[in-house]
Amino acid sequence: MRRLTDVLLRRAGSGVRVAKDVSGQAADVLRTVATVGGVRGVAVEAAWLAAHAVLYPWGAVAQQLRPEEQFRHYRTDHLPPRQRGLVVSAMDAAGTPIVLVHGIGDNRSAFAVLSGALRRRGFGVVHAVNYSVLTALTGDVRRSAALLGEHIERICEQTGADRVHVVGHSLGGLIARYYVQRLHGDARVRTLVTLGTPHGGTLAAYLLPTPLTRQLRPGSDLLTELAEPGRPCRTRFVVVWSAMDQVIVPQRNARLSHPGLLVEEHEIRDSGHLSLPVDTRTLHAVVAAITRSDDSTLHHVTPGREGFSGSGMTERHGSRPQASR
Repeated sequence: MRRLTDVLLRRAGSGVRVAKDVSGQAADVLRTVATVGGVRGVAVEAAWLAAHAVLYPWGAVAQQLRPEEQFRHYRTDHLPPRQRGLVVSAMDAAGTPIVLVHGIGDNRSAFAVLSGALRRRGFGVVHAVNYSVLTALTGDVRRSAALLGEHIERICEQTGADRVHVVGHSLGGLIARYYVQRLHGDARVRTLVTLGTPHGGTLAAYLLPTPLTRQLRPGSDLLTELAEPGRPCRTRFVVVWSAMDQVIVPQRNARLSHPGLLVEEHEIRDSGHLSLPVDTRTLHAVVAAITRSDDSTLHHVTPGREGFSGSGMTERHGSRPQASR
């Protein structure tokens, strides 16, 4: 009886701590929303939600990969000045495929704005993948990561590329991270950019009791596995998170700290979860990361627009461990 009482007391104490944490995070979000940037962020989130609802049926159709797009950029005479500048100064970056992976219950329409912006800047192959809308009910991050790996292999085969860049929004970032960390995907993925990804889990996952959402809860077996030390990882991580994210709770769980990963971090104070892929500051972070992907070290990035937190940018988190034996 005493043991049962102790267990109940510990659970009650844990519940109180979680409640205090959530209430504190909610207060922080409200303070952010009360700012000029926060009001603008709420307006953008609402506008993008409406636009996204219109685009969603179009995004349900799988995107056809056109490998020849990669080779169009080896000639520059027909390109606008911005695209020509990228191809001339960073031909490898312009020719490396960029794979976009959407979040839970979504499809490639989430990247309608970002993909177009990347193409206009001269990136040759920008390809958004779709996975089943039933993933929220029947999905599994490990299985989805394996399927993503197969898709990336096909992209490399069809384009002749050795490696790709990946941008993952929300769950898409976690799927890509599992592929990179646990399925040897770092051999293929040069840069992984995650947008509002629950690297530390989210309390919102308790709202839907499915196998997938259980994997997204803080302390889950999946997240514990990803947090374990492992072999050296060759992929560069760029993490973009928002202090106003209404899906990742607490918001800091979208950050990533791991002793075996090179991580560059950007905090956007006033963007909602859904509108992260359409935020111009996100585009800036993605373009900067990809065009600097050949650097052996991470450098500070000076933001060109307000909204980034200076303290949220780091050169490196942790260090590369020795290969596990």
